[in-house]
Amino acid sequence: MYTVSVSDAFVAQHYLTVPDAGPEGQLHSHRYTATATFRGPELGPDGYLVDIDAVTDALESVVDSIRDRTLNELPALEELNPSAERVATLLGDRLVATLTPELATELGIRLCEDDVATVSHERSL
Repeated sequence: MYTVSVSDAFVAQHYLTVPDAGPEGQLHSHRYTATATFRGPELGPDGYLVDIDAVTDALESVVDSIRDRTLNELPALEELNPSAERVATLLGDRLVATLTPELATELGIRLCEDDVATVSHERSL
């Protein structure tokens, strides 16, 4: 199995909407690092699983769509608690809508929040 990962850092704001959210229920910012990892069992004729430049451009585009935004206001997260897990899922959804390399069979999104917590979302392609 081969893996290729690319990362991009960004800042976004949110407030949690769960009962008893404490200070996290107030609007606040986090510094996130999103890492997209494509996996697959074979390489193409050029020796690549994915085109790293294409993945880098696609991830940057996806991250730019939420960079410096209030996550609660994104249509995909309206009515939902904008947890890091849901943000990771949203990033994965948008990434596969933008780019799905032919040889990759899996995508993992790893989202680090303020260098304190890390969540992941994985899916088959």
